[in-house]
Amino acid sequence: MIELAEARARVMRSIAPLAPVEVAASDALGLVLAVDLVAGEAVPPFANTAMDGYAVRAADTVGAPVTLRVVGELPAGRAPTVAVGEGQAIRIMTGAPVPPGADAIVMVERTERLGDDVVRIDVTATKGDHVRPAGGDIEAGQLVFTAGTILRPAHLGVLASLDVAEVSVFRRPRVGVLSTGDELVARGPLAPGQIRDSNRPMLLGLVAAAGCDGVDLGQARDDEALITERIEHGLDACDVLLTSGAVSVGDYDFVKLAIERLAAARGGEYVWSQVAIKPAKPLAFGVIGGVPVFGLPGNPVSSSVSFEVFARPALRVLAGDPEPQRPVVEAIAATAFARRRDGKTHFDRAVVTIGPDGRYRCVRSGFQASNVLSGMANANALAILADGDGVGEGEAVSVMLLT
Repeated sequence: MIELAEARARVMRSIAPLAPVEVAASDALGLVLAVDLVAGEAVPPFANTAMDGYAVRAADTVGAPVTLRVVGELPAGRAPTVAVGEGQAIRIMTGAPVPPGADAIVMVERTERLGDDVVRIDVTATKGDHVRPAGGDIEAGQLVFTAGTILRPAHLGVLASLDVAEVSVFRRPRVGVLSTGDELVARGPLAPGQIRDSNRPMLLGLVAAAGCDGVDLGQARDDEALITERIEHGLDACDVLLTSGAVSVGDYDFVKLAIERLAAARGGEYVWSQVAIKPAKPLAFGVIGGVPVFGLPGNPVSSSVSFEVFARPALRVLAGDPEPQRPVVEAIAATAFARRRDGKTHFDRAVVTIGPDGRYRCVRSGFQASNVLSGMANANALAILADGDGVGEGEAVSVMLLT
């Protein structure tokens, strides 16, 4: 067996980001910026009011209440045509440009209209009150977002405010998912010895949640030629392949053989490992003609854990993410996480909450067998237990957050 750190390092040193592409800003949600973004203009482009109210000269409001003559009205979207002179005010709506001569806004709640052209100001204003200055959000020439920024909805709003129509990003990796095994049935009645294929929909969901585009490669029987054919198809259509099953030491574990032979035929590398972790000990990994291929275990929980530990970080690197690993935090074990010594790191499915003291607390999410997928479904974290006797109630435990 090899240690977890060594297995991770073998995978990660074989992965590099995909080539950047130009996409419409409207299509860039969840993608990673490939270059720094510098503002070509100021936001806002002109000084404007943050409130409905009256544009005034602050000096005219000293000794409030005072009365001022209303010389105009300015809604948002209109350019001012009248300046504010001494003893004057202009009725103004939120977002409208501050007219020449005015240096403050008095909110309408602090005024009273006394006629068509007179307003009483009930508060002494200070220069700059409720005025949004030009460039107050972003200045022209300012570095707005650095390369490596994951574009969220607010980022897209900023891009729109800067009139950025296209951005250079790392595209979503295309990830093929293949299930293997004679025992698998997609749906419908089960014959003796058969089970339904839960890995493929689960892995396609994990791929989508990781910000990638999943490609369903279907199921393959335990037949080396058929498995090789499906993997070859995936190599030609995808940036990464994920298979589940047939990577252990059984007579029908053909995935590892197919990966090894394709790596030799097409050029690349192949590593099959027994990793010192539980679950998910067997891992087949290769890079075939530049395409990473992960042979994940067949047990559903093992497949999910192997994805989180090995495949997901690699996918995030391909997508340009500078921080591809899930966050690991310290939590307090609300109940004991007992285990036996076996030379492996254990990844227990766990539920993490925040206690009244603001600290993370965690418990196991159910039975921990590698075929019990419901416990994984109920988990929002993996408790990382080093080799030993486990963690007692009230002791600190490291957890990998999955949400």
